[in-house]
Amino acid sequence: MNLYENKRRWKYLLLIGAMVIAATSLWYTNFLVQGISKSERTRAEVWSQSFKKMFETDNQEMMDYLFTVKDSLVVPAIVTNEQDSILVYTALDSTKTYYKLDTDKKYDPRYFLRELASMKAQHEPIPLEMNGTINYVYYKDSFLLTQLRVFPYIQLTIISLFLMIAYLIFSSSRRREQNQVWVGLAKETAHQLGTPISALMAWIELLKDKFDAETDPLILQMENDVKRLEIVADRFSKIGSLPILTSHSVYDTINDFVDYFSVRVSDKITFEVTGDQNQEALLNIPLFDWVIENILKNAVNAIEGPGKISVNIVENIVKEQIFVDITDTGKGIPRSKFVTIFQPGFTTRKRGWGLGLSLTKRIIENYHNGQIFVKESEIGKGTTFRIIIKSSLNYVPTTS
Repeated sequence: MNLYENKRRWKYLLLIGAMVIAATSLWYTNFLVQGISKSERTRAEVWSQSFKKMFETDNQEMMDYLFTVKDSLVVPAIVTNEQDSILVYTALDSTKTYYKLDTDKKYDPRYFLRELASMKAQHEPIPLEMNGTINYVYYKDSFLLTQLRVFPYIQLTIISLFLMIAYLIFSSSRRREQNQVWVGLAKETAHQLGTPISALMAWIELLKDKFDAETDPLILQMENDVKRLEIVADRFSKIGSLPILTSHSVYDTINDFVDYFSVRVSDKITFEVTGDQNQEALLNIPLFDWVIENILKNAVNAIEGPGKISVNIVENIVKEQIFVDITDTGKGIPRSKFVTIFQPGFTTRKRGWGLGLSLTKRIIENYHNGQIFVKESEIGKGTTFRIIIKSSLNYVPTTS
């Protein structure tokens, strides 16, 4: 299992664990709510019976006792007759049930109607027979029970926000540290390559002079490879700093690299560069070549046996953009992987690091203000990558 898949697996496991914890918390809270709800139902029933007995007894001591019991078991409740007329209420908001003494109206009827509707929606009424008629006791959850119903959701929301903020802070810090390590490693690599590259160039010049081999094809190829090493070292030295972009022909830049690259892969794979040859864009040649190299290498690895890699350059005049479509006849990419292939660590090769396309995306988006994505792909038939960069035909360089 590659690094990206392993990382994604752990994310799923942590997500499942968090969901289990949340579900367990909600289940247990609901269990407590159900228990308290049953208890409040019992209190409401006892309150109803105490209220009934108060009207049936003439014993003062029993009356006082029933008053005490009724008051100790109080819940927000309303007693109505069969016509829904309100007879008695208890534990409601006193600011809504009574007005100032200098007014004739002592209650807010709209408040009672709202409370009665709320009680009807929450619980079944408790029938109460008094003086040969059936009345109904409606009640609602206590303030404590209402809080308990809502509390776990508030708690989980706060915990989720805290974890999200902590994750973003630590991830940002970790990325900065990783970037510093990669930048330092890249620059040190460029520095270490500098000395042997200079020595190789000197040896090639010595071979030319000693054997009079200015036009020898083998030495010319060696010279090209050393120059390529110089470009690679230059790429590494540019990581972590803002590269300088200058206007270049997109067709010529890509065609020159394809000419270099094509002779270094299997002759069973053919290359073709087509499209508008006059379009220019602001490019950093070493970095843009790196992008093309990574995509072409992936295309070569995707082709099993004879195949073809095509590069087509098209201008979007309306948006002043240039489209570079790179198409191969390889094994294709599943649609579910169109986005994940650009993630660091994702690779389908046993010895791959999964950094090529991730670096490619960063070079295009961060350094060239462009876009790169999988335009289309079909399993067994091939893949097309699209690069979008800004045209520079109307670009006027600034002068200091």
